[in-house]
Amino acid sequence: MNNETSPAPRERFYRRERQSVPAAREFTRTALEDWGVRNETYDDVLLCVSELATNALLHGVPPGRGVQLRLLPYDDGVLRVEVHDSGDGEPRVVPSEGESGRGLLLVSAVADKWGVADRDGPGKIVWCEFGLGGWAQKM
Repeated sequence: MNNETSPAPRERFYRRERQSVPAAREFTRTALEDWGVRNETYDDVLLCVSELATNALLHGVPPGRGVQLRLLPYDDGVLRVEVHDSGDGEPRVVPSEGESGRGLLLVSAVADKWGVADRDGPGKIVWCEFGLGGWAQKM
């Protein structure tokens, strides 16, 4: 593993509207490509961004508000994805037989770690992490 430092974090705000999830996915896709992430984790990160953003926009954002997506690459080769929302409630994995309700189940299956944290002000941060093995490597 190379000791090169990680790329700069990226973040973007999205309003509570239908096109925000595809926009968040495209923002993440661009960041991953700029950072040289091209391994199997690439699709997993995009899936988790879609699921976390969808959950936040459907369940964690009161009308008139939005979510903040943060992509945080750490020097040890870990990428942390955070979705900040202003809603109440505690997200949890709920097994579902239906076509919806499986977002956090998918996140827990493909991410190395995930969780929920408090944030300054109302709401919460739902996050997940992926070990990418170093930023100097072209994956």
